[in-house]
Amino acid sequence: MTDGEHRVLKFRPRTHARPPVASAPGPLAPDLSRFEREGENPDEYRHRMIANIAAIAFTAALTGIGIWLAVTLADLRNTQDCVLMGRRDCAHISAQTSDVIRHN
Repeated sequence: MTDGEHRVLKFRPRTHARPPVASAPGPLAPDLSRFEREGENPDEYRHRMIANIAAIAFTAALTGIGIWLAVTLADLRNTQDCVLMGRRDCAHISAQTSDVIRHN
């Protein structure tokens, strides 16, 4: 056969194949009884739930810090862009500061 020749092979499904024969009689799976638990201890369940709550709180805190950091960096970038364009009114004045100035 050369490189230019191609040959199509007929697909034969394996539906008629016989299952493998076990060489020795006995259980097909190893004994897994050593991994069985005799019962859930309430203390283990409580400890797992506390650990899950702590993990969720930690994940929520990291998410909140990440969002705060992204917003702060975007605000700093906008302020820096404003300054680099030569504008002089780049500082943000909060509503609370302006109320204090009016009352004085």
